[in-house]
Amino acid sequence: MISTERDRMQLWHEQSHRYHTELLDFKKLTAEAMEGLRNEHSGIFNALEGAAVRVDRVEREMDYVESQTSPRACANKADKVVEQGAWGLEESRRKDEEEEEDWEELQSSVSDCVEIISGIRSVKILKRVGGPKGMWTKDPRSSKVYVFSGTSGDSIYQFNSVQDFSRSPGINGSRQIWLPSEWSGPGSAVYNGYLYYIQQEDDTDVQVVKYDLLTGTVTDVAMFPVESHAAVYNLNPETAADLAADDEGLWLLYATSDSEPNINLAKMDPATLDIEQIWDTRCPRENAEAAFVVCGTVYVVYNTRQASRSRIQCLFDVNDVVISEEAPLIYFPRRYGAHASLKYNPEEKQLYGWDDGYQIIYRLSMKRKLLV
Repeated sequence: MISTERDRMQLWHEQSHRYHTELLDFKKLTAEAMEGLRNEHSGIFNALEGAAVRVDRVEREMDYVESQTSPRACANKADKVVEQGAWGLEESRRKDEEEEEDWEELQSSVSDCVEIISGIRSVKILKRVGGPKGMWTKDPRSSKVYVFSGTSGDSIYQFNSVQDFSRSPGINGSRQIWLPSEWSGPGSAVYNGYLYYIQQEDDTDVQVVKYDLLTGTVTDVAMFPVESHAAVYNLNPETAADLAADDEGLWLLYATSDSEPNINLAKMDPATLDIEQIWDTRCPRENAEAAFVVCGTVYVVYNTRQASRSRIQCLFDVNDVVISEEAPLIYFPRRYGAHASLKYNPEEKQLYGWDDGYQIIYRLSMKRKLLV
């Protein structure tokens, strides 16, 4: 009996020792496999980083080549002569008081706002909120930020600042503003405490609504000045019209009909919504994705249906100082897809862009227009 128990104990010790040895071997093999996986992961990560650096270098080289080969800005010899003549008139006025009246007449023909975009200085991607299409903007006279998610809705989201919007998860921390009617398309504008948005009841009834953000009331409504509805940008058919604000006031970009090939521009009185003047920009709607206005100059951004590099390819200056053929071809840095909206802030010299759900800030480089 004792011998039998001793044999069983011996067998148990032998089995325990064997299991322990096998467990140590298994742990060793597992550690070696994990180390191998870590090495492979590190190698893949380094390879991806190297590829990203090479892609970034290629994009910078492409941007450089494009900047060198793009049409030069309005700086040909004739313009230089005109500019020298204009500023020479001021010098002669100082020398001869009799020419003061002529100089004042010349000054009155030139807009107070004399800046034109010369390039994109920097890009900042803030976050990603909402779907591929929408818009966000900032009141030039306030720190508040407004987010329009999607292509239509009866409410918008207000943040106290760009920083608050950037730090918030999604739209948390915002104030939701319910509107008395539905906005249509990412073509709204916020200007001096008022929201201006497009209200579209059907294909023939399109209105511009002025909404007081402080009191929460509609202060004015104006009928859209077209005979039939047509999208202003061929690549963004949801944008029936696009409202823009710059240093000189409020503008409306639109198309008169489906058969109209070009984008039209209207100067609006922000107080009454009256149309002050209308222009044919001669900038085609075909392949246009967005536009904005700076100092009375319309910049139209183009792309392709297979999303590529967005580029400013057509300009129209209401003061006839800059013409499209003389303006530089400016490319936006390659990002995601195509812009659903671009909103200019004249106080900051920045564009607020919506690109495939990403909210982007483009800081612009400016230069002085040549005088006529």
